[in-house]
Amino acid sequence: MRILLIGNGAREHIIAEKLAQDSEVYVIMSKKNPAIAAIAKEHWICNIENPQEVSEIVKNQIIGKIKIDIGFASPDGVLAAGVSDVLENAGIPIASPKKAAARIEWDKSFMRLLLEKHKIAGQIKHKIVNNEADARAAIIALDGSVAIKPLGLTGGKGVKVSGDHFTHIDEGMIYVHELLDKDGVLLIEEKVEGEEFSLQAFSDGHNVVAMPPVQDHKRAFSYDRGNNTGGMGSYSTGPLLPFLEKSDIDQATRILQAVVSAMHRDGVPFKGILYGQFMATKNGIRVIEFNARFADPESINVLALLDGSLSAIFKQIAEGSLKKCNFLVDSTVVKYLVPEGYPDNPKPNEEVKVNLELLKKLDAKIYYASVYEKNGKLLTTGSRAFAILGQGTTIDMAEAIAEKGCKCVSGPLRHRADIGTNDLIQKRVDHMKKLRER
Repeated sequence: MRILLIGNGAREHIIAEKLAQDSEVYVIMSKKNPAIAAIAKEHWICNIENPQEVSEIVKNQIIGKIKIDIGFASPDGVLAAGVSDVLENAGIPIASPKKAAARIEWDKSFMRLLLEKHKIAGQIKHKIVNNEADARAAIIALDGSVAIKPLGLTGGKGVKVSGDHFTHIDEGMIYVHELLDKDGVLLIEEKVEGEEFSLQAFSDGHNVVAMPPVQDHKRAFSYDRGNNTGGMGSYSTGPLLPFLEKSDIDQATRILQAVVSAMHRDGVPFKGILYGQFMATKNGIRVIEFNARFADPESINVLALLDGSLSAIFKQIAEGSLKKCNFLVDSTVVKYLVPEGYPDNPKPNEEVKVNLELLKKLDAKIYYASVYEKNGKLLTTGSRAFAILGQGTTIDMAEAIAEKGCKCVSGPLRHRADIGTNDLIQKRVDHMKKLRER
């Protein structure tokens, strides 16, 4: 098959790698990712969040010259811009959601109202507000224990939670004021206590097939200190995470299926990857948010374990004939290498070097995120630079490979060495055990 991929990050690197196992991959990128370009049969550069620019490339340089069998738009901003619609309108079957379906991610009020309308489990107390008086009242009604969220896309960096990012209501109201000035509306949600996990699923508009659960780490520095980021790393341990029970995964999967069924009934079928950010609590699973694409970095964990053809799955999604998928039961650890100063004051345009030979000897894998080539040198931007993957039969083995792999990249970069370690995972296990015993 010939598959057209839209995107250029580490997530798209592993997608391209998996697709290229049995298909020709063509890619449209916003900037040249050298690793993806090396995989692609052909690539083009444009602003991938501009549907008109993507459309011009598709119509003028692809249609009539290359028969594309399936199109897959990947990043959140690209889906929100309606690039899947562009591909379908050009006659390309798609395995990614159209703009109307991707709204479950780019409009958090849509997501909350969908759960409410269809009485889907996992809902939490919330209030959509458009003025400071209502925002203050909502925070007080929830005893000040809240999460304050913009409704739109923020790259995982837009949520502020009481106790973590602010202590008093007046501090929270500063962020409320900022969001109202920018967007005119925001979401106040109850702060839910538990452990978060990501459950990604393939969907053909009717059915869902869940992937292994993964836990992401948003905070910038070791032991969950610092501001939120797009994700500093993640780990998986097969069908369950150490702090989860099978009933948690079963309930989360039922919620994903209920959402897909509800969207179909509402005339907004969801075809692609539906990714639920869930919270395991003492009273069951709660929905934090949904995303309309593979997670980053959690996509690297699950796609490394996919035992079969991603191309075939995309074809099934496009045709509405999704079947069961198989995954290895290995553990995985992903650690992101980021520029010094990230996320608040990252240093861009710094040279970095990758020892690919040593990475191979260590059985570690590297995925290029936000780096570029200039005059034969590999340079950073202000975003996450590389994702390093370790995979093994145990979490200890996977973590050791990932940690050693991080040492194979030189330059002004840092990473969270604690991700995937027994100490950090045990804290999650102890926390969840204490909650369940209450």
